[in-house]
Amino acid sequence: MAIALTRRTLLRLAGTTSLAMAAAAAARAEGPAPVVGPGFAASTPIRCGAIGLRVRDLDEMSRYYQSVLGLGVIAASADGVILGAGGVPLVWLEPRPQAAFEPRNAAGLFHTAFLMPSRRDLARWLVHVARNQTPLTGFADHSVSEAVYLDDPEGNGIEVYADRDPRLWRWEGERVVMGTHRLDVDGILSLTDTSRSNYRDAPAGMRIGHMHLRVGDIAQSEDFYRDAIGLDSTSRRDTASFLSSGRYHHHVALNTWNSAGAGRRDRAQTGLDWFSLEVADPALLAAQRERMAKAGYAPATVARGFESTDPWGTRVRLVGA
Repeated sequence: MAIALTRRTLLRLAGTTSLAMAAAAAARAEGPAPVVGPGFAASTPIRCGAIGLRVRDLDEMSRYYQSVLGLGVIAASADGVILGAGGVPLVWLEPRPQAAFEPRNAAGLFHTAFLMPSRRDLARWLVHVARNQTPLTGFADHSVSEAVYLDDPEGNGIEVYADRDPRLWRWEGERVVMGTHRLDVDGILSLTDTSRSNYRDAPAGMRIGHMHLRVGDIAQSEDFYRDAIGLDSTSRRDTASFLSSGRYHHHVALNTWNSAGAGRRDRAQTGLDWFSLEVADPALLAAQRERMAKAGYAPATVARGFESTDPWGTRVRLVGA
């Protein structure tokens, strides 16, 4: 398959006819401008760990994350399926066969962002989804990273991306410059053989690079994720906030684009049940627990750490790395 044909295939899968339209779709996924590998994202004092999803069709969802992302089954039982890369658990699927689908204007998951170890891995994955006719929702260059968007069968947003070398990121004081621009699809695909797919299993170094959440109020979300958990602001606007640890571009993003004024989530519905943040320093983890307790977020003990719920009922686990 020639590169140009693969690009046309990707555009068709994204439901568009031009890279500009695909970038516009990605802008809707990341919001209007302005807005190496997992080694940086996963080496910060706090980093993303795993997610738990409440799903109606366990078998279909498990097959999707295996076939599309290449995640492997780490454990399976009547309680659900644990999927991961390189033996590291990343996605816990919890069956809720009678659950109603969570509406997109509710608080909850905007997307889970899976970070490829390299741009070449992103290229290999792009050929894989093109040849398997996997529907996409957009792709774009975000200045700090290159990203592709899609939805799983139950409407949970997914981003698959590769970071640029952090030395190329532009900072204006404490704000990192991010945007939504046309993705250089040809440049990415030039890194691999587009005539066949050699992507079956997720790279061992694939990790969740960041979590993007729908919230009801930006200031209230910052009280929890910035002030109580201790993440640093890297970019902010009236309807979105981007937070990180160790000057990564963002480990957690928060927006009200579709969910302004949303109330507590319904735990009987599908969607994000919990996600974890891994904390490298036990002293930092202990300080976080004390700070969250003082702020009234009632931390509860879980394996290797504790969990609290954000103002909309999303469970956030802080655990030892």
